[in-house]
Amino acid sequence: MLLLASTVAGPSKPLSRPTDAEIREYIQNAVEKEKRAPGIAVGVIDQSGSRVIACGNLKEDGSEKVNGDTIFEIGSITKVFTTLLLQDMADHGEVKLDDPISKFLPASVHAPSRNGKQITLYHLATHTSGLPRLPFSMWYAAWHATDPYASFRVKDFYKFLSSYQLTNDIGAHFEYSNAGMSLLGHLLSLKAGTNYETLVKQRICKPLGMESTCVTLDPQMKKRLAAGHDASGKPVDNWTPSDFPADGELRSSANDLLKFLAANLGFMASGLSNAMSEIRAPRENTEDPSEKVGLAWMIKSDSTLVWHNGGTGGYRSYLAFSPAERRGIVVLANSNKEVDDLGETLAGARKLHLVRPIKPEIFDRYSGSYQFDRKRTITFSRKGQRYFLRVTGQRAFEMFPESETRFFLKDLDGQATFVIDNAGVARGVIWEQDGETNPEMKKLD
Repeated sequence: MLLLASTVAGPSKPLSRPTDAEIREYIQNAVEKEKRAPGIAVGVIDQSGSRVIACGNLKEDGSEKVNGDTIFEIGSITKVFTTLLLQDMADHGEVKLDDPISKFLPASVHAPSRNGKQITLYHLATHTSGLPRLPFSMWYAAWHATDPYASFRVKDFYKFLSSYQLTNDIGAHFEYSNAGMSLLGHLLSLKAGTNYETLVKQRICKPLGMESTCVTLDPQMKKRLAAGHDASGKPVDNWTPSDFPADGELRSSANDLLKFLAANLGFMASGLSNAMSEIRAPRENTEDPSEKVGLAWMIKSDSTLVWHNGGTGGYRSYLAFSPAERRGIVVLANSNKEVDDLGETLAGARKLHLVRPIKPEIFDRYSGSYQFDRKRTITFSRKGQRYFLRVTGQRAFEMFPESETRFFLKDLDGQATFVIDNAGVARGVIWEQDGETNPEMKKLD
């Protein structure tokens, strides 16, 4: 998503990868100053090996430290495991990617179709099935916000599926769908004659030596589980394992996900190598031209970075790797505040920015509107000790200071540098986004 399209043509400059010391400072800043989460564990893997850099505690008022074996809910990173199961089963001739979903559903369940076209396993895996984001209404989601899937049973999904009317042509548009990925995992489980968790353990975790990745935790694993927290820092309950875990219910650790990355990067021999390569093959994304998609994986169009993120009621996660550079990163946090900017920075897709507190009144010298083009202005304002910018026709974005004159965004890769006079009052601002720089914008009187 572009906040402001750059008027400067040309490719962006490649970014340097942060050192381990910079990573440590960055996550310490996120935990101790920004209060992103009580604890964050970062795993890094490259040709020199793998390591975990962690900061903080398992819970807000606790003293037990987060480490590489700490277990977190990983949310939608689960989807990559689901599509890997699909490709592995296809490689073994158990299913075909173009199999219609009706082939696996009970005869009593009606599979939605449109214009004579049927939904296939491939459509579910690429978010092009036409199914909505959730298999239930928003009022249901709000009513069950603390544990949204626990009460939603197989019979409920079948009822939803049989009555749902597709509004888009199948295969025509990318539309991120938890419902579609939940269904995919369910259908693979039906075909295999077992449950989703068993499939993941047998076909992915056991071959890769991932002993801390599962849906249901045993008593010993529960002792290593980081407590989840909401955005305000309050503890929240873990989500209950449901009938449809394939879209976001796996729990894992940084050390386990480093093994997963090792296999994807070719550092670990695995019978899953071909399947891993197939599911990250890039395909066009009709929703966002700046990204391509694989089977669940997202791929940045201007780089080789393959990634996915995740979020539940009390956790956030980010997993990424570059096959060309043979480097990967995992970020796990026990709060549902976003960590995508942390992940992209540590993966080398963003510049490194650290929050440096300033006196709020300094920002008052910059507040006001600046002319971007004939139709749009960019307006800066302060609310208490928080700073915001808004472009004509867009929502407000929160800004964070890294010096008295330079601020950055976390929602996307954007930075504003104020040009000041001798009195410290802004006369203009320079906007940078995704490595490109706009000419100075003059402040309006």
